Amino acid sequence: MKEPGLNVLLAGEEAAGLQTLRALARTEHRIAAVLASSADATVGKVARQMGYEIWPADLVKDPGFAARVRDRAIDIILNVHSLHIVHPEVLRAARLGGFNLHPGPLPAYAGLNTISWAIYRGETSYGVTLHEMSPVVDAGRIAYAASFPIGEDDTPMSLMRKCVEEGVPLVMRLLETAARHPDAIPRIEQDLALRRVFGREIPEGGCLDWARPAARIVNFVRACDYHPLPSPWGHPRTRWGDRDIGIARASRTGRRADGPPGKVGEPSGPDIDVACEDEWILVRLLVVDGERRRPAVVLRPGDRLGEVS
Repeated sequence: MKEPGLNVLLAGEEAAGLQTLRALARTEHRIAAVLASSADATVGKVARQMGYEIWPADLVKDPGFAARVRDRAIDIILNVHSLHIVHPEVLRAARLGGFNLHPGPLPAYAGLNTISWAIYRGETSYGVTLHEMSPVVDAGRIAYAASFPIGEDDTPMSLMRKCVEEGVPLVMRLLETAARHPDAIPRIEQDLALRRVFGREIPEGGCLDWARPAARIVNFVRACDYHPLPSPWGHPRTRWGDRDIGIARASRTGRRADGPPGKVGEPSGPDIDVACEDEWILVRLLVVDGERRRPAVVLRPGDRLGEVS
């Protein structure tokens, strides 16, 4: 008689991978192995401490890995924030195929750094999608999805936490359905006419244009704020005298600017005003020569910030 639960192969990274590992360990399902970038990385380290086998994450790219998947009688492959592309032969080797937890709403936000792109573009809602893996990245049929609002103060870090909070339960829901009624797993085709794929490019070349509206500038700065982790986009840069500096944190004031774009206004404690197209922006943190600095210590009223040449 077949044991209850599924044989699961988990490819996981980051907080989402770690939380999925822990949630999965509390179920009736069996973790055949964990694919991680390193046995010393967070997911790999915890999985090893829990007694699971650790396999190199990049094995999924090798069609020959399909034989091991079949030998272990893997029912389902779960990919949670691992960036390696799973070879079609490997996907076919698992009885129920593979599913990917994507930190973004599909099909509109496929690809990389989609959380930053959503904030930069001024979206007011976001989501997470659990979809079937296919040869085309983030284009497979959707099993489950969840959505939530983007707050004015949300950063990529806070939105990622929301993706994890909403996404891990979707994975557990998938496994529950797959174990009991696999034919009931939703497999909804994406409307690829709405598909947009984001790559490693950085908007506006990573440079601020103070002649833009305040909302766009503040959203750009916020989209880059991964503190305390490094940002994949760095921080938006601006010219100050003969130097380039980064704007690490900023907020809107709602006060109409009475100076040319880029003009530095009056300080407000450790922060300082900078004019843009339509209002003053309160610049709250700079990056100068790689160090985070308070703006009022660096800038002076009357200074002019400009485009990076």
